Amino acid sequence: MSDTITTLPPAAHAAPPHQEQLDAALQVLSAHKQEWATLAVQHKLELLRQMLPLLETQAQAWVDAAVRGKQIEPSSPWVGEEWISGPWALAAGLNGYIHTLEAVARGQAPQLPGVGTRANGQVLVRVFPWNWSQWLLLNGISSEVWMQPDVTLANLAEHMAVFYQQRNPRGRVSLVLGAGNINAIPALDTLYKLFAEGQVVLLKLNPVNEYLAPIFDRVFAPLIALGYLRIVTGGADVGSYLTRHPAVDELHITGSERTHDAIMYGTGPEGAARKARDERLIDKRFTSELGGVGPTIVIPGPWSDADIRFHAEQIATMKLHNSGCNCVAAQVLVLPQAWTRSGELLDAVRQQMRTLPPRVAYYPGTAERQRALLAAHPETEILGDGPLPRMLVANLDANAPDEYCFREEFFGPMLAQTSLPGATPAEYLRNAVRFANERLSGTLGASILVHPHTLRALGSTFDEAIAELRYGAIGINIWNAAAFLAAESAWGAYPGHTYADVQSGIGVVHNTFLLDRTEKTVTRGSFYPFPRGLLHGNFSLLPRPPWFVTNKTARSTAEQITRFNIAPQLWRLPKIFISALRG
Repeated sequence: MSDTITTLPPAAHAAPPHQEQLDAALQVLSAHKQEWATLAVQHKLELLRQMLPLLETQAQAWVDAAVRGKQIEPSSPWVGEEWISGPWALAAGLNGYIHTLEAVARGQAPQLPGVGTRANGQVLVRVFPWNWSQWLLLNGISSEVWMQPDVTLANLAEHMAVFYQQRNPRGRVSLVLGAGNINAIPALDTLYKLFAEGQVVLLKLNPVNEYLAPIFDRVFAPLIALGYLRIVTGGADVGSYLTRHPAVDELHITGSERTHDAIMYGTGPEGAARKARDERLIDKRFTSELGGVGPTIVIPGPWSDADIRFHAEQIATMKLHNSGCNCVAAQVLVLPQAWTRSGELLDAVRQQMRTLPPRVAYYPGTAERQRALLAAHPETEILGDGPLPRMLVANLDANAPDEYCFREEFFGPMLAQTSLPGATPAEYLRNAVRFANERLSGTLGASILVHPHTLRALGSTFDEAIAELRYGAIGINIWNAAAFLAAESAWGAYPGHTYADVQSGIGVVHNTFLLDRTEKTVTRGSFYPFPRGLLHGNFSLLPRPPWFVTNKTARSTAEQITRFNIAPQLWRLPKIFISALRG
């Protein structure tokens, strides 16, 4: 997740404006951190429940502010993106934590939808859907969290809601440095620190979306009133001051690896030298979600023309949602050399990128990142016009040393494509997994598109490939960002990174079932949209998803589902289904 606004702290750490207000905020949080850590679960539940009606009153204002901030045409279906990645996502988080803490309040482990194991004994926890409305509204989508090897069926309960198993937990102040691109991220990161890790929070919003401050003040009012949360704004000087403040016990950031390293080691040659020595400027726990270079792997199979068209829309969505400014945006499209339809699929993606309406470059630094790509690859295709043209660099050599597109996150509407050999789907898949693990920077998210016939033929080979993929979120026939929307999923990099080699980050967020020692989230969707899937014996009821950039009714569908998630009322369902089918 790139962050060009708060990337580098100033060389001289001068006191920022309004230092007194920052100190006062931290003083309040410090005074209440132990109270929050030991507060009865029933009281925390009540605070969560109070937030849902407040979210309902603020949802429209939230979306309107985002539409203005990102300069989206108010009548555009793309307004639906702001419903989905704003109030919808936060409502999912609130509902998930309420469900879990209700069980904790009864003295029970969180109630899981299902638990199983792989053939080798690795524990799989099904987390989505967990209620009837999720099953109905996103029918055909499921998510499971794969646990780390030391978690077993016998000790799984010990790795759930770990904070609430402590007798006398220690209160802590967490600084959350919010992301500027997806507007639910700062809110969801804050909820995780509060309700999963038991920390009071100072949330610093990114200058790109600091318009959220008055809205969050109202939605989070119950927590703010009791001294458990403070929300501040400001630039790099404020961030630098807060990260080194003695009242801050822990840090969390959603941003870029560059931002993380600037905080941890400093900038310039001196910062690089400190990083090489792992000589840290701060001695605090520091969790992070930092994006990376995400692959979309297409497996050869008996695709029809309709399949080509649908998945070209899906790939375009993986790339162009939010103008491409997503930490798990598709960056490298991996196609099989031996598949006769690879060229057709690439042409269909190219056509989608060319013909979609233009968008504004709202996120700072996008033009500079596009110029950097053109400098590395002058042959890059320019698709469409407008202030933010789409770009495609095709036919990259998968074995080229130090390939720019494999190591630098684009964070914009630019797509790269490469091809890999493989005489059979199984051989190609093994090559693709090896390529993604060894050649691409970061470990946050990967997506795989595979025909059901091919999936069945691959059998256990496919399961083994998913196990070998070192990514924190994997989508099968669906964009892996669906794991972000399903707040029950653990969201973060593949485990094992260090501060000196942080890549896509350390730790997880969301994770409303409060699972400890997670490895990855695997989300599955239908290869076919409804109703075409019925012709192939697939009974998923989900038509073109509302997050598709090609969905004509995304705005109305996303708003109606959001309002249903906040306040479930049966009378809303017919309107949701009608709008979804028209999309």
